[in-house]
Amino acid sequence: MFALSLGEICLRLGLSILIAGVIGYDREHKNRPAGIKTHMLVCVGACVIALIQKEIGFDALNIATANPKLAGVVRADDARLIAQVVSGIGFLGAGTIIVQHRAIRGLTTAASLWTVAGIGLAVGMGNYQIAITSAIAVMLVLVFLHKVIHANPMKKLEIQYRHKLETKEFIQAYFERQGIKVADVNFRVTQTETAQLYVNIYEIEIPRTLSYADVIEDISLNKNIMQIQTISL
Repeated sequence: MFALSLGEICLRLGLSILIAGVIGYDREHKNRPAGIKTHMLVCVGACVIALIQKEIGFDALNIATANPKLAGVVRADDARLIAQVVSGIGFLGAGTIIVQHRAIRGLTTAASLWTVAGIGLAVGMGNYQIAITSAIAVMLVLVFLHKVIHANPMKKLEIQYRHKLETKEFIQAYFERQGIKVADVNFRVTQTETAQLYVNIYEIEIPRTLSYADVIEDISLNKNIMQIQTISL
C-alpha cells in the first residue's frame, strides 16, 4: 500500500509551520500587513493541498496495483492542485498591498506570502531540500540583503510651510549642507482661514549616509514647517 504515515504528515505540517513562522516573524517585527499567523496559515494551507495531491497520486497507484487492467485508465496529475495554489494565492497577496499618498506599500509582504505558499507546496510534496534551501534564501533576502545593498531611491519630498523667504532659505541651506541633490521642484500656495501656506514638492536624491527619515526629522524641527512627507515616484 502506498500512503503517507501519520508521522510523515505531522513532520511536513510542523516543518511548514516552523519555516513560515520564521519568515512571518520578520514581517510582523517590521509591522507589515501580514505577520506570523498569516504566513503560517498560507504555508500550512499550501502544504495540506500538496499532501492531498500526494494522497490522490497514491490512491491512483493503489488502484492500478490492485487492478492491473485499470493501469492505463487511472491517472493522477501531481501538478493540478498545485497550479491552483500558485494562481489562487494572488488574491491574498493583493490584499496586503496598500496605496497611500501615491506610495505603494506591501509589495514585499505580498511576494513573501506567494513564496511561502511555494515553500508549503515543497514541504507537502516531501521536497525537503528545496523547502529548507528556499526558506534560507527568503530570509537572506528579507533580513540581510538591505544591509549589503543600501539603496536610497529618488523620492519626492512635500513640504508645507509658512514665511516663504525665511523657510525657503533654510531648506536650501539644509540641502546644500547635507549634500542632497534636487532634481526638480514644484511650488504652490494654499490659502487657509488665518494665513497663506506655501507647499514645495522637491524631487531629491540623498547621500548613502542619510535616510529619508533623518531628512524629515531634521527639517521638521524648523518652527515654520507645518507638514512634511515623502512621496514615492
